[in-house]
Amino acid sequence: MKQTLPVIGMACSACSANVEKRLNELDGINVASVSLPGRSVLVDYDPRVISLEKMKAEVNALGYDLVIDKETSVEEIEKREYTLLRRRTILSWLFAIAMMCVSMRWLDLGSRDVSNQVSLLLALANILYCGRQFYVSSFRQLRHGSANMDTLVALSTGIAFLFSTFNTFWGDAVWASRGVVWHSYFDASVMIITFVLTGRLLEEKAKDGTASSIRQMMGMAPKTARVVVDGQVEDVPLATIEVGDLLEVCAGEKVPVDGEVVWAESFMNSEAVYVDESMITGEPTPVEKKKGANVLAGTIPSQGRFRMRARQIGEDTALAHIVRMVQEAQNSKAPVQRIVDKAALIFVPIIVCLSVATFLLWLIIGGSSFLPQAIMSSVAVLVIACPCAMGLATPTALMVSIGKAAQKQILIKDAAALESLRKVDVLVTDKTGTLTIPNKNVDFTKADNLPFEEREILKPNAREAMDELQKKGIEVYMMSGDKDEAARYWAEKAGIKHYHSKVLPQDKENLVRKLQAEGKRVAMVGDGINDTQALALADVSIAIGKGTDVAMDVAQVTLMGDDLSAIPEAIQLSRNTVRMIWENLFWAFIYNIVCIPLAAGLLYAFGIDWQITPSLASALMAFSSVSVVLNSLRLRWMK
Repeated sequence: MKQTLPVIGMACSACSANVEKRLNELDGINVASVSLPGRSVLVDYDPRVISLEKMKAEVNALGYDLVIDKETSVEEIEKREYTLLRRRTILSWLFAIAMMCVSMRWLDLGSRDVSNQVSLLLALANILYCGRQFYVSSFRQLRHGSANMDTLVALSTGIAFLFSTFNTFWGDAVWASRGVVWHSYFDASVMIITFVLTGRLLEEKAKDGTASSIRQMMGMAPKTARVVVDGQVEDVPLATIEVGDLLEVCAGEKVPVDGEVVWAESFMNSEAVYVDESMITGEPTPVEKKKGANVLAGTIPSQGRFRMRARQIGEDTALAHIVRMVQEAQNSKAPVQRIVDKAALIFVPIIVCLSVATFLLWLIIGGSSFLPQAIMSSVAVLVIACPCAMGLATPTALMVSIGKAAQKQILIKDAAALESLRKVDVLVTDKTGTLTIPNKNVDFTKADNLPFEEREILKPNAREAMDELQKKGIEVYMMSGDKDEAARYWAEKAGIKHYHSKVLPQDKENLVRKLQAEGKRVAMVGDGINDTQALALADVSIAIGKGTDVAMDVAQVTLMGDDLSAIPEAIQLSRNTVRMIWENLFWAFIYNIVCIPLAAGLLYAFGIDWQITPSLASALMAFSSVSVVLNSLRLRWMK
């Protein structure tokens, strides 16, 4: 059984990696895949072996919350969490400003001792009110033998605070005899927490943008429905609708569930209405619906009104299926993300070791007189390291691109399918139902006497789509069961150079196999049962949403409409996404590779008296995470 469940409280890639690792260790779970930007986990489990309550308990023990109650409003929880985060951030900035006034001597408190004691109180208040969650989270992680970004923040701020507290009360007695000039670093403790909270606030706002497409789709279903009881119409909550209920829908209202029309009227037709299905199928013109026709949840009648019997409700509607499919795709992981997740699990321990090594190296170089430098350099290393940027590099790009595809009526099954699309260099397409559709202006009772070119028409933008694919360097092959003359005609009309006529299902499979043997990466487009063999064999399988369920089940990509320009769009989106992922990973790794040595004080070895301070380190760390998310959001506006 597969289910997507929200996870509350994850802040970095180490968080998501720890949750995923713990769930995958449990008996009864086949595989669990956590999405950090999606704030959710896709879990494939056996309900006979493990319950959702058991999973929730295990996740809660790590310091996060797994939401299993469908009645719980995750959106409300996230709003409350965001409001609390914003409040803590604002308060932390107030503490930071007060701390600056004291440390920069803008506020004259008379003596250094008094200034340090006031700074201690400000830093302590900031830790207790604004930074408490870092310490609570790191303690929970420690109990389970793991660590995350909170561990680094708690260690760095804790060390800076304790060392400064020691200096405030015993600094003169201990360091004066050794000729060491001591300082307090309460300002560093406050600024680290302030910048980390600011970064998370901006990051949450940016991540919220990556999930906008799925929220738009979920918002397509109305909250209420108009049910007909004893001839009277009344508004009721959508959750109360049952299969078989009689519902009424008027022009401009959203269809609440999937069902069958039992009665309809409009000013254009006394027995039919016209329903806008563009949000589901991409069909630009409203579709006529008479008695017996099926209507889908989320669609909107453009005029008139109708009554319908509810047939599929709740999670069984076509809209719910699409939302579920997109959620599962957004939670899936690209192959490169598996490597990043493994790195995230060991990243924090490695940074702690580097911090300790930095501390020891400074002491070896300068002895006890370099103790303040050693402590601040080790703290800067703890703060500057950012597993968040690495963890967000891949999933944010995937979430944005899969969501953007869904808005264009392109349903992508998983991250692997999206990644594979960019490698396609040959596309094999079926003709009837895929490249062409029946000509509605023809009387098919006389079809036997019609020439083949009048029986069908090309789908919208078919010629343009084939031209665009070939411009991208992709060869196109058309497969048809028609005679050679008809196949050649439609291939030429669609601008396709390669075609095969009089083909059987096995012939399609054979062509795909032959092209693959030549080293080609093959995408197959089809809509019927006779295409399933070739679809299953192809490197990327693309089904037409109005085709058979069998073809759609096999397919990795489903086009919900008839506009074939979606195919080159999907391929271009794949290329843009993979390029964006590697850009994000490059900058995330370069950031850590360059900044960690600078924070450790490497430049001093070259006679340059400069290094990244803990306060600057916290600002850079926050910026690195936000920049990755914002970079991924550019996919929404790319062509």
